[in-house]
Amino acid sequence: MSAPTILVTGASGMLGGAVAMTLRDRGARVRAFQRRPAGIPGVEDVTGSLTAPDEVRRAVEGADAVVHLAAKVSISGPEHEYRAINIDGTANVLDALRAQGGGSLVNVSSPSVAHLGRAIEGLDAAPADPERARGPYSRTKASAELLAMAADGEDDLLVTTVRPHIVWGPGDTQLVGRIVDRARSGRLPLLDEGMALIDTTYVTNAAEAIIAAYDRIEDVHGESFVITNGEPRTVRDVFNGWCDAAGVRRPTLRVPGSVGRFAGRVVEKIWEKRPGFDEPPMTEFLAEQMSTAHWFDQRRTRERLQWTPRVTMDEGNEHLAAWFREHPVTD
Repeated sequence: MSAPTILVTGASGMLGGAVAMTLRDRGARVRAFQRRPAGIPGVEDVTGSLTAPDEVRRAVEGADAVVHLAAKVSISGPEHEYRAINIDGTANVLDALRAQGGGSLVNVSSPSVAHLGRAIEGLDAAPADPERARGPYSRTKASAELLAMAADGEDDLLVTTVRPHIVWGPGDTQLVGRIVDRARSGRLPLLDEGMALIDTTYVTNAAEAIIAAYDRIEDVHGESFVITNGEPRTVRDVFNGWCDAAGVRRPTLRVPGSVGRFAGRVVEKIWEKRPGFDEPPMTEFLAEQMSTAHWFDQRRTRERLQWTPRVTMDEGNEHLAAWFREHPVTD
């Protein structure tokens, strides 16, 4: 039996790269699609934009399956940009699969598609809700998930959705890098003392769960799964672990959650009119995430995907510390 050809969109990112490399190491023919070359040895690069149907079709052609990770991931910016990439881009992937006669799609989404601003404590994957999800990223990812899942079982398509929660690991410049940088400069607040209980996911665990969904798609298509390490910890403990790994001071700034959420609303309004060069320091959605519990029941996920995370939080922090020893934080 010949090796499958699998397209990974967004392989230039940390998680997409981990997925592409793991599939490659298993012997699959892996193709990466994103705006700039992923540069992963042994992985074919196809560059282009999710918003260009012809470019997406060229990337999908001949693929047995698509792992769709590419998205606009941010906490600010015009909603039309999120819609073009997250919703229309997903539609383009589906259309490209239909044009070649079908295939499998592992749609990578986010638990925020079902986060409505309230605590999530021990729940499974709730339905995506684009009307009530918080922020343009979450709303458009919710719409994209509904679009993808509606295609399951039609036109010889099999679709499942995986929602990894707060993915982190060595070399992460988006989440860990920002947390460490802000803690080092004394600009990282702990809302409500950082006592909200949250789940996170070490990057290789998330990659292996996504691949497990691909392996099991004949049995799990039509289902959505939240992926986490299954080790809920307080926001303070998570941040402290990353700061300790990087060798920077732990966050000491304390802010009431209500103040953080109000400040986030104000900052969002300012950024709409006078956007900064970087993401805003706080948004209402970010404040909710930092002051509200969000941890999940993983029993169905592990049973249905026949997957368990191999790297614990503590082991992940050890790997992170080893990476920072080779890439020390500098002013």
